[in-house]
Amino acid sequence: MNDHILIVEDEPKLSGLLRDYLQQAGFVVSILDNGLEVVPWVREHEPRVILLDLMLPGRDGLDICKDIRAFSAVPILMVTARVEEIDRLLGLELGADDYICKPFSPREVVARVKVVLRRASGPSAQEAGLLLDEGRYKATLHGQDLDLTAVEFKLLQFLAAHPGRIYSRTQLMDRIYPDQRTVGDRTIDSHIKKLRKKIAAVAPDEELIHSVYGVGYKFEG
Repeated sequence: MNDHILIVEDEPKLSGLLRDYLQQAGFVVSILDNGLEVVPWVREHEPRVILLDLMLPGRDGLDICKDIRAFSAVPILMVTARVEEIDRLLGLELGADDYICKPFSPREVVARVKVVLRRASGPSAQEAGLLLDEGRYKATLHGQDLDLTAVEFKLLQFLAAHPGRIYSRTQLMDRIYPDQRTVGDRTIDSHIKKLRKKIAAVAPDEELIHSVYGVGYKFEG
């Protein structure tokens, strides 16, 4: 397997236990215990999955997650003893893929890591019959033109580039409107609705863009 997993955890016994289980499952494991070290390390080493504790010396896990999302789509599993719903939603808003709440079984962590890896390498846009021509802002599904606007194309292209990953409306607006123009909260919902309608006109039995209640949207073929 040899996928590289980064554990960011300041409790040595816990990080050592997770390392042992993940190595036994065939992963290569690195451990960091200070939040200030994480972002530079990730830039240099590009791990396949990050297990990121919420409470760390140096920097908060949510801030680290936000910074990593600015340059990487690596799957991030937040590890936390704080189970309040606001923390869960905030973590997902900043780009976390999943939560693991303490106390937990190391075997559960290994299983969750395998799930996000499968999700990250899930069906690509091309495997779903979707072809995107960025030069002409043209999208075809099973050989039929979807006739998208420029905004719809950019939205579909971004979601399809990261199959299985959930993005909030705010994250999608930041990608579609990088000049940060003033748009309504439901602008992305409107674009998604039109995009789905055009996809359904070509492939009525396929749902490529999925809603995740209370969080946002994801692409899955």
